[in-house]
Amino acid sequence: MKINLEDIYNILFEYYGPQGWWPGEGLEIAIGAVLTQQTIWYNVERAIECLKEADCLNIECLKKISLEKLEKLIQSSGYYKAKAKTLKNLTNLLIKIPQPNRNDLLSVKGIGYETADSILLYWFEQPYFVIDAYTFRIFQRLGYYEGKDYLELQRVFMEILPRDTKLYNEYHALIVEHAKKYCIKTNPKCNGCPLAKNCSYIDKQNI
Repeated sequence: MKINLEDIYNILFEYYGPQGWWPGEGLEIAIGAVLTQQTIWYNVERAIECLKEADCLNIECLKKISLEKLEKLIQSSGYYKAKAKTLKNLTNLLIKIPQPNRNDLLSVKGIGYETADSILLYWFEQPYFVIDAYTFRIFQRLGYYEGKDYLELQRVFMEILPRDTKLYNEYHALIVEHAKKYCIKTNPKCNGCPLAKNCSYIDKQNI
């Protein structure tokens, strides 16, 4: 019988404990959500540190700074030219609409569902469950979902779990931690995995 979402959360929480996610607060969360696209968090931290040193973690600076200077500050995050444009577009939106809704955020070129939902959940504390590559990987291996449709997998979580921002925040953080420690993209570390006995991947591999 397939393990339910609540039990998965409880197992991960008992194993890893509270994660205290997302790093930063306020506008820094939105900036981090953009910069973390297609890169690892270490590279994002370096870019955010450069923005801090330039006193550019605020709307006023992001509005006035040239695109070229912004690109240089966030270069470590990768795809910095596209991300600088996205940050400029996001800044323009936040000037007009300080508390944007999901459709507002999705109207910004360069922002998709994952980035928009990260901003809404971690900054504005709205109950949108964030789906990322780690979520697809883990729940495919657990036999929950085989596809790659963001909204479809998100609907699974949001229809079953209570609409609770703290729960969504913690659950997503635990998924990320588990994917980094055990459910690695290639050569997952199945021995010792707290979800091993419920994992379809292990059954298929005869581990």
